[in-house]
Amino acid sequence: MLTMNFIVLQLLPNLRIKQMKKSIISLLLLLVIGIGSAQQRDLNFYIEQAKTNSPLIQKNRNDAKIIQLDLQQTERILKSPVISLESSVLFAPVISHDTYPSTFQLATANSGKYSGYDLGATNGGQYQAYISASQPLLGRMNYKVYSGKADIARKQNDNSTTLTIHEIEQLVGYQYILCLKSKSQIKNSDILLKQLDEQLSILHKLVLSAVYKQSDLMLLEIEKQNLVVTNTSFKDEYTSNLYDLNLICGVTDSTQAEIAEINLQIKPENPSNSQFLTSYKLDSLSIIANQSINELKYKPQLNAFANAGYNATGIPTFDRFGLSAGLTFSWNIYDGGQRKLERQKSNVSINTLQFEKNHFISQQEINKDKIKNQIKSLDEREIILKTQLIQYDKLYKMYENELSQGLVSVMDFKNLLKDFTSKKQDYLLLKMEKQLLINSYNYWNY
Repeated sequence: MLTMNFIVLQLLPNLRIKQMKKSIISLLLLLVIGIGSAQQRDLNFYIEQAKTNSPLIQKNRNDAKIIQLDLQQTERILKSPVISLESSVLFAPVISHDTYPSTFQLATANSGKYSGYDLGATNGGQYQAYISASQPLLGRMNYKVYSGKADIARKQNDNSTTLTIHEIEQLVGYQYILCLKSKSQIKNSDILLKQLDEQLSILHKLVLSAVYKQSDLMLLEIEKQNLVVTNTSFKDEYTSNLYDLNLICGVTDSTQAEIAEINLQIKPENPSNSQFLTSYKLDSLSIIANQSINELKYKPQLNAFANAGYNATGIPTFDRFGLSAGLTFSWNIYDGGQRKLERQKSNVSINTLQFEKNHFISQQEINKDKIKNQIKSLDEREIILKTQLIQYDKLYKMYENELSQGLVSVMDFKNLLKDFTSKKQDYLLLKMEKQLLINSYNYWNY
């Protein structure tokens, strides 16, 4: 019993060490799995990154703030009084010839003969220092027009942001699909290399058994090298496409991320609420709003003013402090027909927008119809390719079985492998092309 206890005590440290090793290995595996899953990114991740880092969206946000600040500034101008301090000193000295000899006078209003400015124009000098205030009396009516213009500008800015986000989605989606294409090509190439390695292992044994020649083995090994070179080019292409995706989205992390698969679907049509057409509508309203602001020049303007302080002419004295108040009224009755010309310019601009809108609608429908027909053609080709791939797969298994028995030439097997690889590549490119077309269709169908 003592011996048994001694053996157990001797084994306990080893057991504990083994358990600790297992725990550490499990922890490392969990960390690796966690890191691997953290590196997988989907299309939404890149779109959100692009939106966050987009200078255009940031500019639109700042423009929205400027629009609000401009409106506040306009409100101050139209509604608030302007209070200012004003002062001026004018000296108009003369040389009086009323006495002999002639005398220099800094300011005079009594000389009959003198050399200098006309006293009727200068009063011998002016000395002013007062505080003045001016208050627009019709500013509230004018403010409504500017407020309407600012509201349209905000809607234009919001619509611009919406269209920018839509363009980001289309651009990021396009580059993301290119990354997926490279990734899928790598995956297909890896599968083919694995299959080829299995056949090489079998063929190597058959060469040793003198079923096949050494040249047959070399022929298949060369084909594997070709696949390795192609696979390397796919990996380089994936890295390059991923860098371009990061560049578009402003992602500075250069980690070789694993991107998730997508399956884009055609979005239903909603022509009544097209954001593209909304921009034309808002541009027209903006022209009308600008014309309304221009019309303000032809409305009556009424201001109240007041001032208080010192105002004197001639030699200054201290009994010229006072105040004054009054009204100013102006009304532009005629300016050579400029008002009519401005209205004509606005109408021409609106007609131009209408023409551009109709042209865009035409181009939009043409692009959508073209993409629909292309997708339809791809669907038809996809059915044919699927059938061919099933047949190739059956034929490959037959050749695989016959190769293991030495019943088929290696050259025939190599040619079949090439054709099978090419057909898989065609099917992959067709699927990616279809995703690109759907991405483009969803851009126009907005």
